[in-house]
Amino acid sequence: MLNELRDLDFNDIGSAPVSVRYVILGFLLVLILVIGWFLLIKAKTEQLEMVQGVELNLRAEFEKKQAKAANLEAYEAQLAEMAELLETMFRQLPSRTEMDKLLVDVSQTALGAGIDVQLFQPNTEAYHDFYAERPISVRMLGDYHQFGEFVSGVASLPRVVILTMHDISLRRAGAKDVGVAGNDGRLILEGTVKTYRYIDEEEAAERAEAGAP
Repeated sequence: MLNELRDLDFNDIGSAPVSVRYVILGFLLVLILVIGWFLLIKAKTEQLEMVQGVELNLRAEFEKKQAKAANLEAYEAQLAEMAELLETMFRQLPSRTEMDKLLVDVSQTALGAGIDVQLFQPNTEAYHDFYAERPISVRMLGDYHQFGEFVSGVASLPRVVILTMHDISLRRAGAKDVGVAGNDGRLILEGTVKTYRYIDEEEAAERAEAGAP
């Protein structure tokens, strides 16, 4: 067989022995199958693996969303409960009619603690859903003990008072500062604080009627 293949004239394969022609046909068949594998089957296999990967990702995403959907009612109930709790907390804040008196109380509390209140200027309110915030420009001179007494006094006021600090600086007072005779160890608190009040249904209706944002 090897001798016959070696002596084969490829220009005249038709005259080759039958066994040799079968070997050549078998080789050509194998070659065609290999080429077909790389050109068709392998590409389809890779495409199938990619599609299977996409399917797994979609299945995992579906299961995650299904779990969220199953707990949707519980989430909504929890959200409503939190909103109700938040509104209840805001209802404990001062109302519109109480705000002016509250600002006076805060200022008097600072004076009562021995703080030199050089500036306490309430500015324009900013309105939100069911509360309003009022920024207050402040400049106060005092020592650590006095500022601590002031914070404690504000916390003891009969109405809930929330004071948040914005652009506040606290530094040691120097001889060049107003009200300071020398380096006496006192501090200057300067910047803006914000206090908050509740917007009741009546005021909300008035603002809605007036078309206020």
